[in-house]
Amino acid sequence: MCGRFVGFRSLRELQESFPIDKAACEVTANYNVAPSQEILAIIKHEGENWLDKFYWGLVPFWAKDISIGNRMINARSETVAEKPSFRNAFKKRRCLIVADGFYEWKGEKGYKQPMFITLPDRKPFVFAGLWETWNKKPDSDSIYKSCTIITTQASESFSEIHHRKPVILNSEIYEPWLDLQNHDLDELKNILKREIITELVSYPVSKQVNSASNNNPVCIEPIV
Repeated sequence: MCGRFVGFRSLRELQESFPIDKAACEVTANYNVAPSQEILAIIKHEGENWLDKFYWGLVPFWAKDISIGNRMINARSETVAEKPSFRNAFKKRRCLIVADGFYEWKGEKGYKQPMFITLPDRKPFVFAGLWETWNKKPDSDSIYKSCTIITTQASESFSEIHHRKPVILNSEIYEPWLDLQNHDLDELKNILKREIITELVSYPVSKQVNSASNNNPVCIEPIV
């Protein structure tokens, strides 16, 4: 799974790395992103790629309240096309969730060591994601925008840390993933299997990341 991650790039840096046409939000660094917080994602809107903020934890349009999002921070790639909570978004509302790395905890219960995982070249990347809008009152302008990170089985370079990992997409597949006209479920599922980055590096970091209230660059500094 993916329960914490990191994003610290400026808007300019994100625009240099990803296909962003417009930014609909401010960009601030977060070194300890936790579920229910707002996170940055790229979506297709009116034919352009918009960077916007979404609450982490997908709330389907049919939900009675937003608390369901606490159980929807991740979607399994193996079942995302069929599961009622995700299948509609998988067809029509896919996104790119920007990140610089993520955390996972290694070891036995009571002795778990937080690990920071990122790309070998330390460049920013995107998780494959889905997004939704939810409105408690249909006639209200108050819309709750939320998203989820898709996960898959761990690659060899990551399996000793955890058996699941987030899906990190190759850059050449960004546009096909965002394409609102692409409803080919087999093609989309193949993207999650074949068009992903599997080589990752990791190192231990301070246990201060155990608390989401700790949000500073020290969170990603390696410890000896």
